[in-house]
Amino acid sequence: MVTELCWRTAPRPAVWAQIDAVLSRPEHRGVALIGPAGVGKTALARQLADRHAADPRAVTRWIAATASASHIPFGAFSHLLELAPAAESAALLRAARVSLCQNVDERRMLIVVDDAQHLDAMSATLLHQLMFHSRIRLVLTLRDDDGVPPDAVTALWKDQLVTRIDIGPLAAAETTELVESVLGGPLESSTADRLFAISDGNPLFLRHLVDQAVRTEALRSVHGVWQLRGETTLSMPLATLIRRRLDLLPPGALNVLRYLAIDAPLAVRDLVALTGADAVEQAETAGAVTVTVRGDGEMVLPKHPLYAECIRSELGVLTRRRISTELVAQIADRGPEHVSDRLRLAELSLETDAPLEGYELLGAAWEAMRLGDLQLVETLALGALHGKDSLYARLPLAHSLAWQGRGAEADAVLAEIDIDTLSEGDLVAWVLPKAANQFWMQGQSQHARKLLADIRARVSDPGGRDVIDALAATFALNSGEVVDALHTAERVLISDSAEDLAIAWASATAALSNARMGRPEPVPALAERGLRMLPPGLLRFTIGLGQTTAALLHGDVDQAEAMARGCLEFAGIQQPGRAIADILLSTVLVARGALAEASALLVQSAVALTDTGYSWGPLALMLQARVLGQRGDHAAAAAVLERAEEVFGMRSAMYGPELELARAWTHAARRDLPAAIASARAAVVAAERSGQLGVAALALLDAVRLGDGRAADWAPRITGRLAAELPARIARYARALADGDAAALEQVADEFAADGQLPAAADAAAQASLRHAAAGSAPGELRARNAAAMWSAACGSPVTPALERALAPLPLTERERGIAVLIAEGLSNKAIAEQLCLSVRTVEGHVYRSCTKLGVADRLGLAAAVSGGALGAAEAPR
Repeated sequence: MVTELCWRTAPRPAVWAQIDAVLSRPEHRGVALIGPAGVGKTALARQLADRHAADPRAVTRWIAATASASHIPFGAFSHLLELAPAAESAALLRAARVSLCQNVDERRMLIVVDDAQHLDAMSATLLHQLMFHSRIRLVLTLRDDDGVPPDAVTALWKDQLVTRIDIGPLAAAETTELVESVLGGPLESSTADRLFAISDGNPLFLRHLVDQAVRTEALRSVHGVWQLRGETTLSMPLATLIRRRLDLLPPGALNVLRYLAIDAPLAVRDLVALTGADAVEQAETAGAVTVTVRGDGEMVLPKHPLYAECIRSELGVLTRRRISTELVAQIADRGPEHVSDRLRLAELSLETDAPLEGYELLGAAWEAMRLGDLQLVETLALGALHGKDSLYARLPLAHSLAWQGRGAEADAVLAEIDIDTLSEGDLVAWVLPKAANQFWMQGQSQHARKLLADIRARVSDPGGRDVIDALAATFALNSGEVVDALHTAERVLISDSAEDLAIAWASATAALSNARMGRPEPVPALAERGLRMLPPGLLRFTIGLGQTTAALLHGDVDQAEAMARGCLEFAGIQQPGRAIADILLSTVLVARGALAEASALLVQSAVALTDTGYSWGPLALMLQARVLGQRGDHAAAAAVLERAEEVFGMRSAMYGPELELARAWTHAARRDLPAAIASARAAVVAAERSGQLGVAALALLDAVRLGDGRAADWAPRITGRLAAELPARIARYARALADGDAAALEQVADEFAADGQLPAAADAAAQASLRHAAAGSAPGELRARNAAAMWSAACGSPVTPALERALAPLPLTERERGIAVLIAEGLSNKAIAEQLCLSVRTVEGHVYRSCTKLGVADRLGLAAAVSGGALGAAEAPR
C-alpha cells in the first residue's frame, strides 16, 4: 500500500512551448506567469530557475512576496539589500539597485519573484527600474484571483519588458499523466475522468485529493490498475485552503454555494427563487459560481467542484435537510420538466422528512436503470423499500446490485420473496433478475437456464412467456447457440403480446446474433427498435456490439468507431458501463491499428470487471491477448491468455472463436507459426460450427495475415454465404496469398488501407513485398515494402510474421526463431526443452547455430538480437 507519494512537476507541453518560444528570442528579458492559485506557477518558476542555475557562472535571486510584507518598503527584498536610511525614495531606489547588482554580471543574473501581486510599491518600482536600466532577467508569478498588483508590476508586460504567459489548469490528459507518474501505474479511465472533474485540473487540489484518497484506500491498485471507488474526502490541509477562499465571499454568495453543495447544477430561476437575485449576482461577481447556457435555460455551477465539496462536508444534518426540502419544493412547484428533474427530485426527497411515495421512487428508479445509473437505482430502490417492503421495490434493487457485480447481495434481496405466494405476473417479474443473476454473476449458468424453463412451464400468459423467451434467447446467445438465440428472439419480436422489456431483450439479442452470423443488414433496424424501448440501460452495449460488428463487416471502420464512442458517451464515468464501452471501442481500435490505445483500455476494463460475472470480462482478456501477441509480447500475451482461459465458461461461450484467436496471436508472438495458424483455423471452425459466419470471416482474415496458404481453399465456403463487403475482400486476399499474386496482394492492401484497417493493409503489403522479391522484381518489392513500413508505423510497429520477414528479416529457421524468443523471455535451456518437448542437447544445438548465423557470442547476444525485433519467418506450409 502506498502511503507517501512522490509528486513531480505537472507536464505542461503547451506551456513549455510558449516559454521556450520566448526564451529563444535573443532580446527576451523574462516572463510573467499568471493564473489562479494552485495551477503550478511556482513549480514552473522553479524549473526556470534550475535551468538558469545550470550555468556555473549564473546568479539567481529568489524573492517570495507575501501579503504581510506588502506595506513594508522593500519588504520582499529585505534579505538581499543593505540600505542606509535615506530621505528620498529616489535615493533609496538607486541604493537598492547598486546593492542588488554589486559584484555581479547583470547578464547572468535571474530574479524570480513568486506571488508578485503582493509586492510593495517600492519593490515593484525597483523591479521596473532594473528592467529599464540593467541587463538582468526576470521571472514573475502572479495570482489573477487575489487583488490588483502594483502598477509598476503590470507595467512590466504592458511595456513589453517581460512576456505575459497565462497559466491555466491542467488538461484532462495532463492530469492523468501526472497522477499516473506519481502512482507508478495506469489509472482506470473512469477514475481519471472523475479525478479531473473533481480537481478541475488544479495540480495543488489534485495532489491533496490523491494523497487523501490513497490514505483512505478509496484509490487503490487492483491488478496494477488504479481505481477510485466510493466517496472522495477532503484532507484537512485542502479543506483549510478552500475555506480561506470561501471566507472572503459575501454572505449571499456563500448561501448560493450551500444550495449548489446539495444539488448542482441548478437553474438560475430556481436559485433566484431560493436565495434572491442579489445573492446569485454576488456569487457570480465574486467568482464563486459560473453561469452557463444549457438548452433553453441558464444553469449555475460552482466555480470549482471542490467549493461545493468543502461546504457540503461542513453542513449539519438539519441544514442539509432544510435545503433539500426547499429544493424539492421548488422543483415540485414549477413541475419537473424532464427526466433529470424527476430523478433529482426523487433523490433529494430522500434527504427530507417527507420522501416521495414508493411508486414515485420506483418509477424514478426504473428511469435511472434505463440511463445506466446503477448506483442511483440502488439509492432510490432502497428508499422505496424502506418505505414499504414489496416485491416491486426489491426488483430494481436486485437488478442494480446484480449489474454492479454484487451477485450475492442481489440473490439475498430476492431470496426474501416466497414465490409460492406470487401471482403469475409477479412470478415472471421475479424470475428475470433471479435467473440473470445466476447466469452471469453467480456462475450458475446451466441452473439459471433450467430455472427459466421451469418457470415458463408454470406461466400461461403470452406476454409473460414472451419476456421469459427473450431472456432465454440472451442466455442461448451467450452460450454460443447463436442460431437458436436468433430464432427465439425473432419469435418474440413478431409476437402481438410482447411488451417493452421483451422487445428490448429480443432486439438486442437479434441485433448481435445477426451481426455475428454475418447478416449486418437487419442490425440497424433492430438496434433502433431496441433503443426505443425502456430496458435496463446496459442492453445498450449488447446492441452497440452488434452495431460495431455489422459496421466492421461492411468495412466501415469510421461508422463502427462512431457507434462505439456513442456508447462511451452514454456510459460516462459510471461503472461497469464505462469498462464495457471501453471494450467496444477497443474492438474498433484493434481493427484500425491503434493497438497501444486499445491495449491500455483493455487492461483497465478487464480489471474493472474482474469481480463481476459479465461475459465482457473474458472478452476483454481475449482481445488483450490478441493485441499483445500482435505487438510481439509473448510473455504478457501468454499470461493474459491464461487468465482468459480460467474465466471462460458457458456465459461467455459465444466468444469461443475470440479465445482461439487469442491463442493464435500468442503463438505468433512466440514465433510458433504452425501453432498460430492452427489456432486461427480452429477459430474459423468454431465460429462456423456455431453459425457465427461473420465472426468466421473476421477470424479468416487473421489466419491469412498469419500466412495460412490453405485458407483460400475453404474461404469461399464461408465468405460465399455472406453479402457484406469485407468477407469478399478477405476471400480475394486469401486467394492472392495462395497464388503468390503480388499485384493482387498490393491491391487488397490498398483497399484495407482505404477503409482504415491498417494492420491488415500492412500485412498484405508485406506479403506482397516478399512475393515480389521471390519473383526478382526489385521495384515491386521496394514499393510494397515501403507501403508496409508506412502502415506498420501508423499502427505503432506491430510484430507480425509478415512484417518481420519483409521489414527486417533474420536468417533463422522457424524452430531457431521460437527458441530465441524464449531465451529473450529469460527461460533456461532446460525450461525451453521441457516446454517444447525437446532434449536439452537439441536446444543447445539450435542456440549454437543461431548464434553462428547472427554473429553473436552467446545467449545474451541472441536475446538482444531477438528483442531488437525483426525475426524472419519461414513461409507456412501449404
